[in-house]
Amino acid sequence: MNNVRIYIEIIASSRNNDRKKACGFFIEMDRVKGKNVTNKQNYMEKQELKKTAMLAAGLVSERLPSVSSIVLRMTYLQRTSDPVLMKRTVHFLPSDYACFNMDCVREECTNGGFDLTPVVASLVKSRKKTVTGKIVCSGKSEGLRVGHASIAYEVSVEYRKQGK
Repeated sequence: MNNVRIYIEIIASSRNNDRKKACGFFIEMDRVKGKNVTNKQNYMEKQELKKTAMLAAGLVSERLPSVSSIVLRMTYLQRTSDPVLMKRTVHFLPSDYACFNMDCVREECTNGGFDLTPVVASLVKSRKKTVTGKIVCSGKSEGLRVGHASIAYEVSVEYRKQGK
C-alpha cells in the first residue's frame, strides 16, 4: 500500500518567553484509495483512557481533604543543545480531579510521562508546604534514547485552616 505522510505544524508562542513551540501531527493518506486515514480512533481511545484514569483518581477534596490548593510548577527538559522545552504551571483546587500524571511532550514517546502522584502524596502526608525535584520519562520508542525527556518540578501545597 502506498501511504504518504503529511506533517502539519502549528506554531504557538509561549507567554513566558519569546521562543515558539511547534506542535505537529501526521495525517496519513492512502494514495491508492485517496482516503484520509487518521488516527482518530487511537486518539479517542487515549482520551477515554485518560477520562477513566481521572475518574479513578477522584477529586482532590476526596483524596486529600486537608488540602485547599496544589500548584505544580514544571520545566520540561529534553536532551538537546537547547534543553528547556517549556515551562508550565498547573493549579489544582478541591473540586479538580486528583490526577497528577503529566504526559511526555515527545510525540513519538509511548507509555511515558511523569507521575507526580507519589510526590504530592508524600508532601501532604508529611504536611510540608513545598518540595522540588526531577523526574525522568520512562517512555520508550525506537527513535528515542533512555532519559529523552525530564521535568524539574516544584510542588506547593496550601492546607485548609484547622478550626479550634
